[in-house]
Amino acid sequence: MATGVFDLLHAGHLYFLEQARQLGDELVVVVARDQTARRLKGEPYVPEHLRRQMVGALKPVDRAVLGSTTDLYATVVELRPDIIALGYNQSWNEREIESECARRGVAVRVVRLPALPHDDLATRKIVRRILERGPPRGTPGTEGEAK
Repeated sequence: MATGVFDLLHAGHLYFLEQARQLGDELVVVVARDQTARRLKGEPYVPEHLRRQMVGALKPVDRAVLGSTTDLYATVVELRPDIIALGYNQSWNEREIESECARRGVAVRVVRLPALPHDDLATRKIVRRILERGPPRGTPGTEGEAK
């Protein structure tokens, strides 16, 4: 199992999911609900149903589901994975997750995955770079605008 917001899919997301897929024989991805995304990272750019659909279409992913709106562990308890893969930049503590899952009757191993070797691709960083650059040259309606 892997989890995340997966807003504006990028190469870092794909790398994370490819690495997670190598840990087992099936990869289920839990896509954060919009309200969870707001709490963790701010307003998502893409709505939850489309983020789930896009993640589910990726080759390493066997199934993508939306997470719970009330209990982050509810989907883990329901699906009972053997392994939970965490991204290098996810703030969760591996031992706390294992402990809470065990408390709820799910024996799980939590694995922290490495970053893409040249990863500066977090969604908010990409958006910030786009905004700093402005529209591409030759974009209709930008001729003659001040730089």
